[in-house]
Amino acid sequence: MRRGTWASHPLLTAPGHPEVVRAADLEEIGVPRRTISRRCAAGGPWQSLLPGIVLTNNGEPSDEHRGRAALLHGRAGAVLTGTYALRCHGLERLPGKDVVHVLIPASRDVADVGFVRVERTNRLPRPHLKAGLPMAPVPRAVVDTVRRLTNVDEAQAVMAEAVQRRFCTPEMLADELGRGRTAGTAMPRRALAPLLAGARSVAEADAWRVWRRSGLPAGRWNVPIHDAQGGYIATPDFWCDEIALAWEIDSFLHHTSLDDHRATVARNARYVAAGIVVLQTLPSRLRTEPDKVVAELRAAFRTAQARPRPHVLAA
Repeated sequence: MRRGTWASHPLLTAPGHPEVVRAADLEEIGVPRRTISRRCAAGGPWQSLLPGIVLTNNGEPSDEHRGRAALLHGRAGAVLTGTYALRCHGLERLPGKDVVHVLIPASRDVADVGFVRVERTNRLPRPHLKAGLPMAPVPRAVVDTVRRLTNVDEAQAVMAEAVQRRFCTPEMLADELGRGRTAGTAMPRRALAPLLAGARSVAEADAWRVWRRSGLPAGRWNVPIHDAQGGYIATPDFWCDEIALAWEIDSFLHHTSLDDHRATVARNARYVAAGIVVLQTLPSRLRTEPDKVVAELRAAFRTAQARPRPHVLAA
């Protein structure tokens, strides 16, 4: 087939054509193998993304190009997962972006190559389409991400964002961890424990550990508090309902704007007006001075315990 014929083929010219194609498909429409090699050589109009997979332009490959190449490498039925899928779902606090993780049926023999990590599985998820590409659902993509991490803070941050932004619940993550292989799940299970208890961030997870260390009665995380007339007071990071004690993990970053500072001052005024004892702690101190924070918690608890409990209600 002459160049004039294959050059106008819909695979290369149709509006919205994928740009990422198999070399074998190019040969099928008549592009000679030597032409493919020449056009993919340095300075040519195309480039080789992976063995046997061609990007039909010579610009910087986009994330979409890399995702399409990974799917072509995994072949029919492949599903994108891990950080690539989470980014496409809209999550932001993610580690690295160099690897594209793709799931394939366990019966298929496809190896890792280039930027593609291939995982064979008997539990291929029903995909969600994002920009026309099949993605694992958020709980599966989160678990596929965190069980390959070695840093508990990174794992906790990924899970916390998914929960805090309501992409999934902690229980959905726990269920997904329970369904898959056990290898690599010990650390994610530890990281998930504070989220199952109600924590919604790495700082709150640190606070959860410090509170447990204090030996004080259990409480609740992120629960709205109202006065006797039903007026909203605040939603403390941690609430000990037995004695109406609020614990706020207030970071400097949260108070960098005047509006944030005003909101915190107003919140604390509502606590005082309602008779609630509130302790504020910087997130950094949960790790650098845990013993001092424990002592402060116990002192605040004694103070709250010594006065009559105000008539406030937790939702």
